[in-house]
Amino acid sequence: MRIAKRWLAVALALATGLAHAQTPKETFDPLIDAVMARYRLPGLAVGVIDHGEVIYKRTAGELARGSGQPVTPDALFKIASNSKAMTATLLARLVQQGKLRWDDPVTRYLPAFRMFDPWVTQHMQVGDLLTHRSGLREGAGDLMLWPEPNHFTRTDIVSALAWLKPAYSFRAGYAYDNLLYVVAGEVAAVAGGAPYETLLKREVFEPLGLSRCQVGEWRRDAMAPVALPHAKRDDAYMPSLPDDPVVHASTMEAAGGVQCSLNDMLIWAHQWLAPTPQQLAWLPQAQRDKLWTPYTPMPISAQRRAWDGTRLYAYGYGWRIADVDGALTVSHTGTLSGMYSALYLLPDRQSGFVVLINGDADDARTVLIEVLLKHFTAQDKARSVASYADELAAKEHSRRTSHVPDTSTRRPASATELRSQLGVWRDPWFGDITLCPRDGGVIFAAAKSPRLRGPVMRVGQRYLVQWEHGDEEAWLAPPTGKTGLLHLSKIDPDADFSYDYEDLAFKHVRGCE
Repeated sequence: MRIAKRWLAVALALATGLAHAQTPKETFDPLIDAVMARYRLPGLAVGVIDHGEVIYKRTAGELARGSGQPVTPDALFKIASNSKAMTATLLARLVQQGKLRWDDPVTRYLPAFRMFDPWVTQHMQVGDLLTHRSGLREGAGDLMLWPEPNHFTRTDIVSALAWLKPAYSFRAGYAYDNLLYVVAGEVAAVAGGAPYETLLKREVFEPLGLSRCQVGEWRRDAMAPVALPHAKRDDAYMPSLPDDPVVHASTMEAAGGVQCSLNDMLIWAHQWLAPTPQQLAWLPQAQRDKLWTPYTPMPISAQRRAWDGTRLYAYGYGWRIADVDGALTVSHTGTLSGMYSALYLLPDRQSGFVVLINGDADDARTVLIEVLLKHFTAQDKARSVASYADELAAKEHSRRTSHVPDTSTRRPASATELRSQLGVWRDPWFGDITLCPRDGGVIFAAAKSPRLRGPVMRVGQRYLVQWEHGDEEAWLAPPTGKTGLLHLSKIDPDADFSYDYEDLAFKHVRGCE
C-alpha cells in the first residue's frame, strides 16, 4: 500500500510539472518581444528546431518600415555569409560526383588564378579557398564586393588577388576573407560545366526543396514577399528602397549573395541535423564530415570565453565549429548591407535555430543568439535580454570614447589646400579614383564603386572623405616624398573589415580634366 501511495505521489508530481512546463511559444516569445523592443528592429524572423523537429516559428515587424507589409515565414531575406556553407556544399556535391577533388590545385580549373606569392599560387588547393588561411589580410579586396552596387566583375577579382600582399604566411593563421569564396564559385562553375548560380539551384536548392531561395537574377514582384534592408541613421532604421524591380546577379554570390525565407532556412538546417535517407544519398556522411572538420583555429574573444566558456573555435568548409557550455555547435552568421542572419546547429541534440533580420543589427543578433543558445546549452546560466544588451552597450560606449577620434570640427577642404593631390589616381586592383574640384570643394569619386563618392573634409591638420551614402569614413593620407602613393585608412579602427582601405595604394596618373 505504501509503495502504491509513493507511486501515486510521483505521478501527481510529474503531472503537476508537465502542467506547468512552458510551451515553445511561452519560452521564446518573451525573448523575441524583448529584442524587438530593445532594438526597435524593422523586421525579424526566428525558427527553432529541437530533437529533429521544428518547434517554433515567429515573425515580427515589417518588410519595409512604414509599409504595413508584415514579415512572414516565406519572406526572402539576404542570408549574406550563410551563403558560404551552400557554396561549400555545392563543391562537396561535385567532389562526390567525381568532377572535383578537395586537394586539386586551383590553377587546374582557373589557369589565370594568381596570388601575390607564386609559391602560394602553385600550392593553393580547392579546399584552401574555404578555410580563411590564405595569408591575406582580413577582408582583403572586399571593396570590390561592397558597398553595392558596383562595377567589379568576378574576372576582376581573380586578377586582383595577385596585387594583394599577404599579412602572414600561407596556412599559418586565420583571417576572414570573401574573395576566395568568389574564386571557389568560379572553380565550381568550371568543374560543373555551368554558371555558379545554375549549379547552386540544380545541386542544392532543387534536391532539398528550397523553393523560395534565390541566387543570381530574379524579379522582386515574382518572388514577393521580399524584406528590404534597413540602414540605421540617427538612431532610426531607414529602408533602402530598390530602384529596379529586378535583383541582378552580383559579383559576390558565392560569398554572400543568396536570399532565402525562414521556412527554407529551417529545411536547410533540418537536413544537417536529422537527414533523411534520401538526403544522405544526396550528400553522404563522409562529405558532411569533411565540411564540419576544423581546419583553421580561430581566436577566442574574452566575451566568448566569459559568456560561453568556449575552448575550441575553428573554421571548417563554410562553417564555424565551437564548444558552447560544453556542447558542440556548428554555425555561421551573415552581415550585408542592412541584413543580418545567423544559423546555429547543436548536432548532438539535433537542435538549432535560424535568425533573420532586415536591418543593421549587430548587437541585436548577438543578444538573440546568446539567449537562444542558453536555452539548449546552459539554462542555469541564462541572462535576460536587457542584461546582455546593457553589457554590449557599455562596451561600445567605452570603445567609441577611447578609440574613435572626434571629427566634429570638420569643414570642407578647398582645392587650393589640396592642389598637390588633385587628379586621377590608380590602384592596381581597385582601379581609378578622382580627386577633383567641384561645387567649391574637392570630391573623391571611385570609378568602379559609385557609392564611394563624397567631399574631402579637413579636421585639424588631417583630411577625411565623407561618403555621401554614409559608409564608413576614411582618412585621406597625402602622398609622401618617398613613395608618392596616396593612401586611405579607417577613421574608426574597429569598423567593418570589409572597408579594407588599408590595402589601397594609389599612384598619380594625370590631372583633373
